[in-house]
Amino acid sequence: MPALAEAEDAYETVGDYTAPNPVIRTRGVDVFYDDNHAVQKVDLDIGQNEVIALIGPSGCGKSTYLRCLNRMNDTIDSARVTGEITLYGEDIHARQMDVVMLRARVGMVFQKPNPFPKSVYDNVAYGPRIHGLARNRTELNRIVQRSLERAGLWLEVRDRLDQPGTGLSGGQQQRLCIARTIAVSPEVILMDEPCSALDPIATARIEDLIDELRRNYAIVIVTHSMQQAARVSQRIAYFHLGKLIEVGGTDAIFTNPRHKLTEDYITGRFG
Repeated sequence: MPALAEAEDAYETVGDYTAPNPVIRTRGVDVFYDDNHAVQKVDLDIGQNEVIALIGPSGCGKSTYLRCLNRMNDTIDSARVTGEITLYGEDIHARQMDVVMLRARVGMVFQKPNPFPKSVYDNVAYGPRIHGLARNRTELNRIVQRSLERAGLWLEVRDRLDQPGTGLSGGQQQRLCIARTIAVSPEVILMDEPCSALDPIATARIEDLIDELRRNYAIVIVTHSMQQAARVSQRIAYFHLGKLIEVGGTDAIFTNPRHKLTEDYITGRFG
């Protein structure tokens, strides 16, 4: 496929990678796993009150890039991240940056629901407790209820707050993990394939929730589902072989992609 090979050689990102009200800005971000150059010179803004979907074939670097945004790659011995990443202008790799606090400000929801082996209440209360966000039990109760309400789960669990979070259904567990994330008042929510383990009904609930949450947060979602990206996002960033190929409004990317690699992926020619 000579046309595809030629397109792969094109390096400069197509489209506007900036956002009018950036919460996170990344410039020249590279990620290496030992000698593997997994993400290459990515420039991208994450804007306030938007959902930006990272799409692309498996192994293209989108989840690796996502983990850069709250330094989750620090937990991998072979990983090395270079370039500039700022959160409201603060360098997240600065020596004075508290990584625990960073991960509260930039929360993460993983592919597989991972509630703590604790009660529903304690799952949500854990973060506010360790960060000292509640002065007393009344305030903690209020945070737990508000977080569960915002995650669309309160009415389903209010009578079983003392029961294990692991006893909930898969979709409920994922919404519990979202409640746990928002309980510490983050500024950004990262979601790595949050619906891949869920059935269509639970997926629809999470997608509705994402649309509600973007009123208060910047959200970055990695998804393999073109339909999901079209439903929940306002902007799309397409990755291929570690490079950010194209960025643009969701409608524009799906109806009139400007790069051949983007078009080929969206139309199902590869990926």
